[in-house]
Amino acid sequence: MRHDRLPDGFGVRIDPRVRAYSGGRVLIGGSPARLLRLAPEAAEMIGDGYLEVNGPKSAIVARRLLDSGVANPRPRLLPSPDDVTIIVPLHNNSEGLVRLLAALRGHNVIVVDDGSDQPVRIPSNRGARCRVTVLRHDRKHGPAAARNAGLRAATTDFVAFLDSDVVPRSGWLEVMLGHFSDPEVTLVAPRIVALDPESNALARYEHTRSSLDRGRREAAVQSRGLVSYVPSAALLVRRRALLAQGGFDESMHVAEDVDLCWRLERAGCRLRYEPAAHVAHDHRVSFRAWFGRKMFYGTGAAPLGERHAGMVSPLSVPSWTVLAALLFATLTKWGLIGGIITLITALARLRRVFTELDNPTRIAAIYLSRGFFAGLWRLASAMCRHYWPVTLLAMLMSRRIRRIALTMAVADGLADWFTHRDAGGLDPVRYIAYKRLDDIAYGAGLWLGAFRARSVEALKPTTPPR
Repeated sequence: MRHDRLPDGFGVRIDPRVRAYSGGRVLIGGSPARLLRLAPEAAEMIGDGYLEVNGPKSAIVARRLLDSGVANPRPRLLPSPDDVTIIVPLHNNSEGLVRLLAALRGHNVIVVDDGSDQPVRIPSNRGARCRVTVLRHDRKHGPAAARNAGLRAATTDFVAFLDSDVVPRSGWLEVMLGHFSDPEVTLVAPRIVALDPESNALARYEHTRSSLDRGRREAAVQSRGLVSYVPSAALLVRRRALLAQGGFDESMHVAEDVDLCWRLERAGCRLRYEPAAHVAHDHRVSFRAWFGRKMFYGTGAAPLGERHAGMVSPLSVPSWTVLAALLFATLTKWGLIGGIITLITALARLRRVFTELDNPTRIAAIYLSRGFFAGLWRLASAMCRHYWPVTLLAMLMSRRIRRIALTMAVADGLADWFTHRDAGGLDPVRYIAYKRLDDIAYGAGLWLGAFRARSVEALKPTTPPR
């Protein structure tokens, strides 16, 4: 028996967004979307959308469903929370550390003081709640080096990284630990939520659209998937597996978490995002600090491009979507005809994928329209975020482009507000204003990072593989 086989009792549930055809033998879904064909015996195992592993055959089917992204894990076994060491990298945030330790009870904690102006001192009365060890760097080496120092000092099978400006919510650890009953899972991340979402209007926006929040939908963490990475503000990992990959890249002071996720993925490790586990983050909500942080995040794309060529593209849209959009944007009769012909051609090619299904033309049309409008949204978002300097230059040169760009900027902002309207409670005008400022800050950081690196790798659009 393979050591990485899913254990008996482990369950998988078909994602509710996946569509089944031909009596459940064909599944379409996942991120990126794909078509999965199952043998009749495998389709019968799934039944009402849930499969519990009870032997080698069901374990193989469950693994295939997980790897295809059409199903999510439902583990029933979990390691002991006592087998987890919590590592806290710290630099000049003693108040945040006190707040964090107050939320941790009964844990082994390693605080890595990364060159704070005043060495960290743990009050003795904290020992009743958690056991704290302090390691100190005499000078600042960066958060990646601090996390690695804690990783090397730990002895437990699992380590949880928590930044000093977070506060874990009740049950956060147990929810994530269950995923490690899959022996191939190396890293699990919780959802990052706002610690104080109501302090001002910017806090309400950040509660809705924080760069650290990966959303409500559980998913595998994959470079080209719905959740392409998870932030290092809160992570749970297998210690030995992370050590085997060298831990965090200490030469990176931004985007080291993205780099880690992609290196683990390339090594064949499985990573999960678990939004049922919540860790609250003390977001920056003064405008200057917020804007500067967004720019800082943008500068991380360039070093990522040097390490992961072809994976950092700010825009990945099928060529037929770009062609159709450009033709429609001409607002001419021949442009309209050309756009329609482009879509019909794409429909004919997509229909061949679904020929074995009933009514393949209808199914192809549904997925084509979804893909086209999703591509338009990505184009609009990229124009306003990653490529706004180019868009601004084009607007100054052409009245038609100016009208199109302004329309897309408002439409993209309204669509984004409508999608997140229940979370922050902001009116659409202020929401769109903050969204565009968010994009300007990130885009400025993106171009600044590319200029510093003397590389356009992080700016190049790509066409996704067929």
